[in-house]
Amino acid sequence: MEKEVIIEKLSSLIENKRISDLREFLENINSADFPSIFEQIDDDKIIMVYRLLAKEKAAEVFVELDHDNQETLINCLTDKEIKNVMNELYMDDATDLIEEMPASVVKRILANTKPENRKIINELLKYPDDTAGTIMTTEFIDLKENITVEKAFQIIKQRGLRKETVYNCYVLSVDRKLLGIIDIKDLLIADREELVKDIMETNVIKVHTLEDQEEVTKMFDKYDCVAIPVVDKEDRLVGIITIDDAIDVLQEETMEDFEKMAAITPTDDTYFKTSVLKHSKNRILWLLILMFTSIITGTIIENFQSTISSLPLLVAFIPLIMGTGGNCGSQSSTLIIRGLATDEISTKDILKAMWKELRVGLIVGIVLAIANALRIIIQYKDFYIAVVVGGTLICTVIIAKLLGCILPILAKKLKLDPAIMASPLITTIVDTVSVLVFFNISTFIFHI
Repeated sequence: MEKEVIIEKLSSLIENKRISDLREFLENINSADFPSIFEQIDDDKIIMVYRLLAKEKAAEVFVELDHDNQETLINCLTDKEIKNVMNELYMDDATDLIEEMPASVVKRILANTKPENRKIINELLKYPDDTAGTIMTTEFIDLKENITVEKAFQIIKQRGLRKETVYNCYVLSVDRKLLGIIDIKDLLIADREELVKDIMETNVIKVHTLEDQEEVTKMFDKYDCVAIPVVDKEDRLVGIITIDDAIDVLQEETMEDFEKMAAITPTDDTYFKTSVLKHSKNRILWLLILMFTSIITGTIIENFQSTISSLPLLVAFIPLIMGTGGNCGSQSSTLIIRGLATDEISTKDILKAMWKELRVGLIVGIVLAIANALRIIIQYKDFYIAVVVGGTLICTVIIAKLLGCILPILAKKLKLDPAIMASPLITTIVDTVSVLVFFNISTFIFHI
């Protein structure tokens, strides 16, 4: 059912006060669809709709909402209703909520959270930002190695309802060290009297609590996991990271890289929720840096005034050369940044990548040079200008390709985000280099 149809029916049921029909209708709407619906209705209707949801579904919907709507709900719900929400939330979702809410709201949330859950939340909040510890959940099923498959099923049945996933169970020692992992499928097909230790997988893919969350998301892709266990420095299991949390991190990191590649300071808010002033603030610093960097290009042109005076036609080719160089640099940097992000390229591959880009640049440069040289000869009947522009294009394309390759890899080597070495910065550097090459070749060819 389309969102517009859902909203129209919701509004109709609310206006006609058909509460029982509304409750039934809400049960048929997927939890993930509620955020977009809530964006289209008033706050008073949001509260009414939310209160008609079943307890478990209300928690599912709450997790899906943006922080503004979550805050609106918390401010309107009673303490009992907040308590119900917090009791249904998984610990990683509860921690995310605490991190994003204002202090006054946090105080009320914690006051309506079970003491044992508050303790877990406080432990999760201690981990540094962007680490595996901040995105893990402590709700998983653990088993002992000497129990039977039959006993394992009993444990899963008893505890599984409140765990985030039951597809993987974790086998722990007495001191909670991770011994192995067992898939629910293996349990289902095993003999009921067989011991867990005989069917568990001991070669476990795991991460440390302080591992970078972006590196963790790559492991999900590499090993096709649905969940990855998280251990502390003593190899004790403290939590798991599930695939849904990994996808959330991947989306955040991708958006952050896009913003950096566009020379914009990353922001946590969506486009429409970010104020005009904040949008301006996020963009203006990089624009100022790039603008003042381009002054170097202007200075170079100014120093070659005598060359321009002797042959004014040269000015007509500056935009072509600068634009081509910038585009070539952007192509290379985009491919290299993608390769670094997917681990296809490492910092050790810099010479290998340079050799490839050098050959690509040579081929591309020659083709572009020939095409422009023929155009100039036909249009201006000037062979020497054709040689200058053609030669400049070959040099510029090769340099741009090499810079687009080298700078992101160097950024990675220096522990910087390679995304900052993307289009705007590469283009600015290549503009300066291309103008310098152009006028030096012009001066040499025409002896000016």
